[in-house]
Amino acid sequence: MSLLAALPPAKGKLTAAAPLAPLVWFKAGGPADWLFEPADVDDLRAFLKALPADVPVMALGLGSNLIVRDGGVPGVVVRLGKAFGKVSADGETLSVGGGASGIAVSSAARDAGITGLEFLRGIPGTVGGFVRMNGGAYGREVADVLVDATIVTRDGGIETRPLAALDYSYRHSNLHDGEIVVAARLRGQPGDKAAIQAEMDRIAAAREASQPLRTRTGGSTFKNPPGHRAWELVHNAGCRGLRVGGAEVSAKHSNFLINSHRASAADIEALGELVRAHVQRTQGVVLDWEIQRVGRVQESVQ
Repeated sequence: MSLLAALPPAKGKLTAAAPLAPLVWFKAGGPADWLFEPADVDDLRAFLKALPADVPVMALGLGSNLIVRDGGVPGVVVRLGKAFGKVSADGETLSVGGGASGIAVSSAARDAGITGLEFLRGIPGTVGGFVRMNGGAYGREVADVLVDATIVTRDGGIETRPLAALDYSYRHSNLHDGEIVVAARLRGQPGDKAAIQAEMDRIAAAREASQPLRTRTGGSTFKNPPGHRAWELVHNAGCRGLRVGGAEVSAKHSNFLINSHRASAADIEALGELVRAHVQRTQGVVLDWEIQRVGRVQESVQ
């Protein structure tokens, strides 16, 4: 059976051979076999319930921490739109949709006089992504503020899982492939709105000063190994400015790769692997990818 024949009906938008490069920060990579933008949670649940179990499913947020390989992504890529971007406050708790951005969440917290969530201003992604990977910045991470997360499972079920059930560690949770975070609750403390805004401004200024935000990049490339800082290891290995094809290590922040000269996804991934090899050779430390790499490697044309 073809994938087209296997696709169930949906209220939302289904697009075949959908280009993903415009949707990810690197602006590189191949298409999704199918891109599904559900109308709401019920639409997503019904679609996944009816979708054959052997069809792979992947959620896509803002595409800020992602390499989509040049051969494209098999199966169905799910992108949560405006219906999943709502944020509301109840006391010291925010209820947030899986498609809400870190900026939207931190701004809503400020407006409600909730402190402790300012660090989300520094995470360039959506709730679905940073809940999945225990995203963090400026000394805090999602595990510090999460109450629970609402998950649509690959078979169309829905579950609300408390913090402890996600088994968080550094940039990791136990969420399975095909499970999609559609909502979460985050808790802070009462705070002064002006002080909250000042902290958000500080974070924004720090990011602007130290990171290549105005380039085609993917955010932090490697996790910080225990006792080390990834950027420092890359710098000390002499990799700042290193290039493969159209990809290069940022001169501004050495834990960022950038697409500076029409790089392919293969260029970007190969550069990352070259950096890992240099760091291991010169300093004996193995860097683990923080950026997620998905999809098929494109077959070379002879």
